[in-house]
Amino acid sequence: MHEFLGGAVTMAHLTIGLFFLSFWMKTKDRLFLMFCGAFCLMGVERLFSTLWIDATEIRPLVYILRLMAFVLILIAIVDKNRSHSAS
Repeated sequence: MHEFLGGAVTMAHLTIGLFFLSFWMKTKDRLFLMFCGAFCLMGVERLFSTLWIDATEIRPLVYILRLMAFVLILIAIVDKNRSHSAS
């Protein structure tokens, strides 16, 4: 059951990433591109954590990918707010 739910969450993250990629292709707004990258990172992170459930040596990589995704989201938000305040 864990593998099924992990696969569903992985698919959801990658699908959301593709939606943000299509929004970026229409608008060329960096926010959408960064969100696409963040959700793809979260999808890869979920894939690793689903495939290697008991592997303790992969655990730091999983958390580093998750941290990178959330930092990318924060950078995207700050970048978007700075570009509006400069205009």
